[in-house]
Amino acid sequence: MSDPSVPGKATRREWLGLAVLALPCFLYAMDLTVLNLAVPKLTEDLKPTATQLLWIVDIYGFMVAGMLIPMGTLGDRIGRRRLLLLGALAFGAASIFAAFASTPGLLILARALLGVAGATIAPSTLSLIRNMFHDPAERTFALSVWGTSYAAGGAVGPVLGGVLLEYFSWGSVFLLAVPVMLLLLAAGPALLPEFRDAKAVRPDLVSAILSLTAVLLSIYGLKKIAEHGLSWTSLGSIAVGVGIAALFVRRQTQLVDPFLDLDLFRSRTFATALGVNVLGCFVVFGAFFYIGQYLQLVLGFSPLTAGLWSLPYALSVTLGSMLAPVVVARFRPALVISAGLLLIAFGLAVLACMPRGGCLSMLVAGSMIFSIGLGPIFVLTTDLMLGSVPPERAGAAASISETGAEFGGVLGIALLGSIGVAIYRTAMSGPLPVSLSAEAEAAARDTLGGAVGAAAALPATQADALLFVARDAFSQSFALTSLAGVIIAVAGAACAWVLLRHAAHGAHGRAA
Repeated sequence: MSDPSVPGKATRREWLGLAVLALPCFLYAMDLTVLNLAVPKLTEDLKPTATQLLWIVDIYGFMVAGMLIPMGTLGDRIGRRRLLLLGALAFGAASIFAAFASTPGLLILARALLGVAGATIAPSTLSLIRNMFHDPAERTFALSVWGTSYAAGGAVGPVLGGVLLEYFSWGSVFLLAVPVMLLLLAAGPALLPEFRDAKAVRPDLVSAILSLTAVLLSIYGLKKIAEHGLSWTSLGSIAVGVGIAALFVRRQTQLVDPFLDLDLFRSRTFATALGVNVLGCFVVFGAFFYIGQYLQLVLGFSPLTAGLWSLPYALSVTLGSMLAPVVVARFRPALVISAGLLLIAFGLAVLACMPRGGCLSMLVAGSMIFSIGLGPIFVLTTDLMLGSVPPERAGAAASISETGAEFGGVLGIALLGSIGVAIYRTAMSGPLPVSLSAEAEAAARDTLGGAVGAAAALPATQADALLFVARDAFSQSFALTSLAGVIIAVAGAACAWVLLRHAAHGAHGRAA
């Protein structure tokens, strides 16, 4: 594929190593999606409380987001390959622990450990790619493979999980990780080179604690807003998280060898690429928050059928990621990124125009369009961030990139989700077409899921009347939040065009 005699070109070992690096990325994305299908069986078996179930589902993402920066810095110190292999070993062990957890508390602990182990994957794989592929075109292709492995994992997860749950217990979804991680442990030492920062100092424990606490509190508050609306608990959690983040930043400015190199943000290319990455994840994950509910609660599909209908847009992200090297070779980054954001805007506009009664074809078409736009954005902004820093800082840059993507997704779900909840509740504030108990009426006015639950206890004619009103209210909220996403994406495209117009696709030092 490449000529080893050309300086800077990757050899066969690097390309085989890339295939190995794709394995944990595939698994990481699959693990994010597969648990949702297992919730009904898990709930029946372990009988967790509502709060325990919330932590079972969310603690993995919380820990991943909170540990990305510490793990990226740790990889710079002890070696990126070593950290990845240690993380793979821990991920496999925690997966077995989760599969056979006998109480909700043990499963929460297992999921937290999975999150810590999972946080080693993205920064380690990204920084290794930065060091293995020095040629800009090869690195972009490698990053497209990296992005494609995430998209493929997200696509396969719901389908494979649905098949396993059809025949086995809920714990089977966790055991999928074990053979993949064993393969990584067997092939990694031979195919992956080791890289570390020779000037790295001992990680600052206080900074690590401040970073983790700030991220966890902020994301927890945002998720609470998405689920229950504004409250003093959610706002207080975010405020404390922001305050601790400010202390973290202040500490970095005072340390001789900071935990996080804030000088990375002095690069306009790095900062803008990070902002675009966050914005793209913000609007797309905000839409994903609605699509799953729309498929099941408006169109009436089962979880497995909904998972199958999620394949088109998951495969579209894969296609967009694979196209990234082709378009980057022909056009400048500013044009590619702006065009991707405009595609996202167009796809969201299609969703905003769906009829209130539901339209599967428009849902699939719109989601495929914005997913194709997301793929090149995700690959290229990551490439720009890694290419704008020296190789020895690749771990720190990779962890910031992934943390930004995590925050963008959570912010999109929280803020756009909160707007949608407010619109739904406003639309449901008038008289309902049926008489309900006070508890059932409150649930129906609160969420579409509550309305579906209330309708299940009604005669068919009354249930249809309630569902018509509730689904219409949800469709209004989906349309208006999609429209908000259109405006944000168009504004982002304009900003990317202006701020990145001088950025070149290339190695460190070539991007301003």
